[in-house]
Amino acid sequence: MKFRKAISSPYIHHPPYSTAGMMFSVILALLPALAIYALLFGWGVVVNAALAVGVALVCEAGMLAVRRRPLFPTLGDGSAILTALLLVFALPPLAPWWLTTVGVAFAIIVAKQLYGGLGFNPFNPAMVGYVVLLVSFPKELTLWSMPLSLAGSSLDFSTTLSYIFSGSLPDGITIDALTAATPLDTMKTQLGLGRTPGAIAASEPVFGFLGGKGWIWVNLTLLAGGLWLIRRRVISWHIPVALLGSLAAISSIFYLLDSAHNASPLFHLFSGAAILGAFFIATDPVTAATSNPGRLWYGAGIGVLIYVIRSWGGFPDGVAFAVLLMNMAAPTIDHYTKPRVFGHGDRDA
Repeated sequence: MKFRKAISSPYIHHPPYSTAGMMFSVILALLPALAIYALLFGWGVVVNAALAVGVALVCEAGMLAVRRRPLFPTLGDGSAILTALLLVFALPPLAPWWLTTVGVAFAIIVAKQLYGGLGFNPFNPAMVGYVVLLVSFPKELTLWSMPLSLAGSSLDFSTTLSYIFSGSLPDGITIDALTAATPLDTMKTQLGLGRTPGAIAASEPVFGFLGGKGWIWVNLTLLAGGLWLIRRRVISWHIPVALLGSLAAISSIFYLLDSAHNASPLFHLFSGAAILGAFFIATDPVTAATSNPGRLWYGAGIGVLIYVIRSWGGFPDGVAFAVLLMNMAAPTIDHYTKPRVFGHGDRDA
């Protein structure tokens, strides 16, 4: 008599990707948005991306050597490259070389390797690096490039390279002609002066349909990349849906109650880093909640905190702080949302 080959327990579906496969899939999903970002905001994005990736790999290799660990497969798993690229999205395109270097080095050395490397870090390394820069060098992080369509001047590749590494600009061009406040910063400042969102959007050239000019296309490309990751089952839908849903819900409530002093939900979704955070940052499998109910609570918490920080905090965009705060809450969320142990009743679980 022939018997079918039994499938061994525990009968759990194995994910189709290795760690490197997951990381490079996320990087692949980021690249179209990075290309749009560079196309709309200039060569600084390309220069900073190349610099950030190089610094990340050097720091990763150096820390592995100090810890007496083999370079591979860790150096080739893509996690350092992904951290670098996420930080590039968080920094101004014309950020000086030392700012990018400090942020990436802190993210890799302190937030990742000093905790034991990938899988042991309690906080998202890219967001740790960004927050350190935001607290330490706030002036440099306010010099955001305008979209090329709005800038009074533009820099070619060699001039951009010269400015990032030496701080020098050609005669007749000032940094004020190249930079401006972000849409979120502009909206927050003008609302504080008593203006209405409609009047602000109509009078400020940085605003377009749905959100900021240029930024909307970057965010739509990020949205497409995030949906592709869900379709490929690299990430689950729970955190992105909960994060964006809670942000849309709370911003809708305040907008309906007082539209003269609160921006619309679409503005909150498409003008800052909410979509980047929802699909590419908050879904970090190491620092996020692990159970599906926990992911929903985790994502919803981030969405609410983003709105709270944007509306009443000291920073125009609160994605990084919201993610780090919920990173701290993730173990507690996991504790209270862990699934029932297979084979045990409620009393035993």
